Amino acid sequence: MTAPAMEINDQDILQALREDSERGFRLLMAKYGQAVYWHIRRLVVSHTDAQDAMQETFIRIFRSFGQYRGEDSFRAWVFRIATREALRLIGSRKREAISLEDAAEEVSRLTADEYVDYSDLESVRLQQAIRSLPEKQQLTFNLRYYDELSYEEIASITGSTAASAKANYHVAKEKIIQYMNRNN
Repeated sequence: MTAPAMEINDQDILQALREDSERGFRLLMAKYGQAVYWHIRRLVVSHTDAQDAMQETFIRIFRSFGQYRGEDSFRAWVFRIATREALRLIGSRKREAISLEDAAEEVSRLTADEYVDYSDLESVRLQQAIRSLPEKQQLTFNLRYYDELSYEEIASITGSTAASAKANYHVAKEKIIQYMNRNN
């Protein structure tokens, strides 16, 4: 049995991966499985796509954990890999930046998805607002708002600076507020 996710230490995961890969993988999944799934899910929208990207994320983490050098937090490294996998999947599906109308249409099209409560209209509108943002603002907003990563971790994931991550988050937040106010 594994400890609750918040009690699992990243250094314990790394050590376990080195000494007993099966135990290390279980600890990795216990701590990051759900968080990574939802991070990817917010980017790719579809449950099936999120599962595919999540599986590939953890395979890549498992295969490359020896390359982790500790320059950034382990959490930032995990989320960077997850983000790259989500964006790779999106790119392979040849999705382009979507307009506000397309974002609304895309969210509406997914109403058959059993993993989302579409009866909560505020949540649906929030997702529409987020999906209408440019990719970097969308990513920054999700990492800060939902995943509660620091600006330094977000900068590491997005290849920017902490100041840029903070600016992207605040611009995204303002655009979301404007969207929500316009679409009451």
